[in-house]
Amino acid sequence: MKTNDRKWFVIVNPVAGGGRGLDDFPLISRLLREAHIAYEPVFTEHKFHATELTVSAVREGYRHIIAVGGDGTLHEVVNGLFIQREVRPDEVLLAVIAVGTGNDWVRTFGISNRYQDAVRAIAEGCSFLQDVGAVSYEEAHYRQCRYMANVAGAGFDALAVRKFSHLKKKGRKSSWLFTWCLVRSFFRYKSTGMKVWVDDRLVYNNLLFSVAIGICKYNGGGVQQLPEAVADDGMFDVSLIRPVHFWHLLFRFHYLFNGGIYRIRHVLRERGSRIRIESSPEVSVEVDGESLGESPLEFTVLHRAIRIVVAREFLEK
Repeated sequence: MKTNDRKWFVIVNPVAGGGRGLDDFPLISRLLREAHIAYEPVFTEHKFHATELTVSAVREGYRHIIAVGGDGTLHEVVNGLFIQREVRPDEVLLAVIAVGTGNDWVRTFGISNRYQDAVRAIAEGCSFLQDVGAVSYEEAHYRQCRYMANVAGAGFDALAVRKFSHLKKKGRKSSWLFTWCLVRSFFRYKSTGMKVWVDDRLVYNNLLFSVAIGICKYNGGGVQQLPEAVADDGMFDVSLIRPVHFWHLLFRFHYLFNGGIYRIRHVLRERGSRIRIESSPEVSVEVDGESLGESPLEFTVLHRAIRIVVAREFLEK
């Protein structure tokens, strides 16, 4: 056994959360030392670097990885676990210390945004095997595949994420930035004709405003778009949002955050282990908050595929 198998490899995204990854790492580092957690930190330098670092870390014998960043950093690390060929992905224990903008993935598993709570969860070592989604999409006329740990969205969701990413690259920083992108995109996006198959059963064939496919419950900075999702049941939860007027959502906006989204009559729920989406014209897709390609889209569940650190309270529910 290599000497790194008990040490944590810490992948730090310095630009996550508008720079909190860099600014707050001295505090995070102190908390890890105080918890007697042995670790080796490395900072990402460019997009997809976290994926490359994950592959290298596993090759060097690391079997414990901490992602210090947001949902995008986690997404890259998870994809690195599936690219490497040294061990099965679930043989690596993955933890997250959330410093990002949305931090949606951690919400499902009861992991606090407070650094000391996240470090305590790592020290306690409570783990859980969660499902992962394999996503196939079209990009530059080629079929591509990516792995997702949280939620994917097509249609309106993807447009809002694309605008948000564009503004972040331009240096915009605000806790309300994503909300602004949602509102602005709402009035610009036109519902698209989509066909949706769930486990080879055609469940929808009409105009669709947006569709969310998820392993976990939250996206968009705390929106419970998939409130009944179970992260290890071998099934995707799917929320289909039919064309809806802004005024209709305005008086039901709280349902997006309190788990009552299916009380909005324009939102339909499906569940299944394989999802296929075709559209005319093509619609964009985002996965874990990362803008990817376009339809046609295919989603397949990989049951209990990665081992993650969760809060003790999550396991006691």
